[in-house]
Amino acid sequence: MRENTRYLIMHFFLPHLIGVSYFKPLICKHMHLTMILCLACSMSIMDVTVEGVSPATPRALLVTCMTLLVSLHLFRWLCRQRSHSWPPGPLAWPVIGNAPQLGNAPHLYFTRMVKKYGDVFQIKLGSRTVVVLNGGSIKQALVKQGSHFSGRPDFTSFQYISNGNSMAFGNSTGWWKMHRKVAQSTVRMFSTGNPQTKKTFENHVLSEGKELLRLFLRKTKEDKYFQPLTYVVVSTANIMSAVCFGKRYSHEDEEFQQVVGRNDQFTKTVGAGSIVDVMPWLQYFPNPIKTIFENFKKLNLEFSEFIRDKVVEHRKTIDSSTIRDMTDAFIVTLDQIRDKMGLSEKDYVSSTVGDVFGASQDTLSTALQWIILILVKYPEIQVRLQQEVDKVVDRSRVPAIEDQQQLPYVMSFIYEVMRFTSFVPLTIPHSTTTDTSIMGYTIPKNTVIFINQWSVNHDPSNWSQPDIFDPERFLDQSGMLNKDLTSNVLLFSLGKRRCIGEELSKMQLFLLTALIAHQCNITADPAVPVKLGYSYGLTLKPHPFSVAVSVRDDMKLLEAATSQPSSDSQTKE
Repeated sequence: MRENTRYLIMHFFLPHLIGVSYFKPLICKHMHLTMILCLACSMSIMDVTVEGVSPATPRALLVTCMTLLVSLHLFRWLCRQRSHSWPPGPLAWPVIGNAPQLGNAPHLYFTRMVKKYGDVFQIKLGSRTVVVLNGGSIKQALVKQGSHFSGRPDFTSFQYISNGNSMAFGNSTGWWKMHRKVAQSTVRMFSTGNPQTKKTFENHVLSEGKELLRLFLRKTKEDKYFQPLTYVVVSTANIMSAVCFGKRYSHEDEEFQQVVGRNDQFTKTVGAGSIVDVMPWLQYFPNPIKTIFENFKKLNLEFSEFIRDKVVEHRKTIDSSTIRDMTDAFIVTLDQIRDKMGLSEKDYVSSTVGDVFGASQDTLSTALQWIILILVKYPEIQVRLQQEVDKVVDRSRVPAIEDQQQLPYVMSFIYEVMRFTSFVPLTIPHSTTTDTSIMGYTIPKNTVIFINQWSVNHDPSNWSQPDIFDPERFLDQSGMLNKDLTSNVLLFSLGKRRCIGEELSKMQLFLLTALIAHQCNITADPAVPVKLGYSYGLTLKPHPFSVAVSVRDDMKLLEAATSQPSSDSQTKE
């Protein structure tokens, strides 16, 4: 027992007390209190009796160190509450900080804390100080002071994503800025860059929409009510596969199902990576977080291997004069820039393709799950969508990208889904690149920053009855889309870290929503109440639910519209 206690004190408590820099000014400022504490601790450690002094028991020694640790944490918290330069925040526990208070929905905890501390406050996660930004402070930080808040923390978990070369999770450097610019222009080139690429992209979406509806009808015939999750995930991944790799996969393809399944699991396990980042000691002994973190590393490795194999295949057959898909474009452009800048032979193509493919399909599949769930939750909204689409598109053709301006209710519905669900409640963590300040508070360099997008989308000062689903809030008096209001919806971040696939995702959601409204009716199982609960992760995914799908007329129009597949895509059976 004595040896175990000595080990704990020497290897955990003492390093924690004297090795963390924030205690140094604290001890200096409160020297008289520190001396009293040290004297009390010394008397406890050495059992003072009438007969003399004898060594303390191991238990007394451990309790004394714990008392000292708690006392210093309490002093530090009190000092920060009195300081006008550092953001306020809740009292944190020693060692673990505020982690237990976050619960299963950190964004809701943060939003509650806004009422007490304001839009800018700080918490502790393990030994790391985290500043949480909410409401108006987000735009101030990411847009007006974008260069100060565009960094990424030195988190261990980030090094396992795309082997540490991820553009989305990488830090802001000269190469990163060039890298992002190339990625952004390439994504635009293969989606909205010109009428030809826009039409090709539209064909990809319509073709996948047709296959998805076929599966829905088949499952309804077989089971009456079915869970759409798996089919939605594979279909949305297939859209990005066609764009990135020039081919789609059969829904029965085992390899592809595993890949998109891994990506779905990634969003669930990334939370464990965040815990290890702030409490690294959890990696070194058996516990549930360590197990999940090991799965997180394994998932990233397997996903990276899938993407790398596709890039290797493209390199073997690429012709720089004929760009077939997004991977070809990244190979040509990124290799040229890398060589021009004299960088190493590191492969940046695989990590970039992985970022685009992974993030886009996860965002789209999550959004489409919410759209389907909300359509069965509010059947009257489904009817109104059908009425608007029928009026503009009628039954002579299928919806097209060009119809977007004439379908304001469809767009208002999509924006309300994004606002109401806020299915990306927190962005990937940021960090400060320099000593800075915001809203009168001083923020040191390399401080971890959390961006609570949920707080913006559910702020009662910006939205009337924010917890009510109401697409009409985005329509003006003439029934057209109010773009001033839609710009207030925050889902894809802002500033230098704004998602490069934002417009791509919105275009896909418009086409798929309009197509569903045009082609089919979706109903819920009357025996099961429709609930809007969700599981927390990098994205908020609705709990499993069941639906039935029927065609409104027939699928002849959709069959005709997709009878000529794009020449640059192929199907892998």
